[in-house]
Amino acid sequence: MPVGTSAAVKTLTPHELREVGVEILLGNTYHILHHPGHETVERLGGLSQFMGWGGPTLTDSGGFQVFSLSATRKLTEEGAIFQSVYDGRTISLTPEDACKIQWSIGADIFYALDECPPYPAAKEDVASACALTVRWATRFLSTFITLCEKNGDDGRVPFLVVQGGLFDDLRKECAEQIAELDPPGFGIGGVSVGEPPDEMLRVTEICCNILPPEKPRHLLGVGTPKDLLGAVGKGVDLFDCVLPTRNGRNGQAFTSSGVLNLRLSKWKEMDRSLDDSCRCLTCQSFSKAYLHHLMNSGEMLGMRLLSLHNLAYYQRLLKEARNAILEDNYSSWQKETEQNWE
Repeated sequence: MPVGTSAAVKTLTPHELREVGVEILLGNTYHILHHPGHETVERLGGLSQFMGWGGPTLTDSGGFQVFSLSATRKLTEEGAIFQSVYDGRTISLTPEDACKIQWSIGADIFYALDECPPYPAAKEDVASACALTVRWATRFLSTFITLCEKNGDDGRVPFLVVQGGLFDDLRKECAEQIAELDPPGFGIGGVSVGEPPDEMLRVTEICCNILPPEKPRHLLGVGTPKDLLGAVGKGVDLFDCVLPTRNGRNGQAFTSSGVLNLRLSKWKEMDRSLDDSCRCLTCQSFSKAYLHHLMNSGEMLGMRLLSLHNLAYYQRLLKEARNAILEDNYSSWQKETEQNWE
């Protein structure tokens, strides 16, 4: 899922996203709450219509902001209290608020509020975060059920988050408790916050071994192509990450032969496409030399073209991963793909 934090995937149009195979977009409740405001989005037809997307959306509850804005927030049993990064005002967000706001903006999949502990963190702090996450999840689900009874069940679904840091026993306990609440899908949280990639995959596997296999598992905020393939091998189904677009805006391209930095002078006269195996607009129309020129000239077009290619590559990579699973040769396909990067 490309990340459209404030109801937009930076530099790209919904049409372009559909052209490279994107099926669902992610938005962020915390940022949309500030601007344009959830009431505005609701009045204008909901998130998908508001941004001209016309397809499914998934929204983060604001739980990641509990982690990333730790210097300006306070946690209580009731919820999270933030000092706004936009205007300094005090914002209160409870599990009930997170559910109602995401319902009002018309998200198709939306997340319970959770406490994402930092890395590293003391075990007692991570245990406390797990317990609070489960209690908040229970309240969130109760609110969701009430909204369905009041407004009708229109097919939208709540996901709950598993926390636990890098502690095996806490991951197992939290996964079991969240699974008992029986949501339609799960997020594996508290990863991609600074921990080593191997450790991330280890705790991801612990969660996937416990969470019911017939329900989707979403590894929140991950990651590089190598991270994605490793996590798919552990049982993950869904991903979101800013890397394809953020790194694209900074001149980095993910390709079938590895990661390329288009700012380097080695590409100055390279009259070949970015990736010979890619059929995106960028690879079919422009040379590495031209992309190098755009990036070093500060042209917005370069940022757009690399972001577009990176999203096309991510979509194609996971489509190939799905095919390899169906053909029962995922491990050998993964090995060959990673060798090509090297």
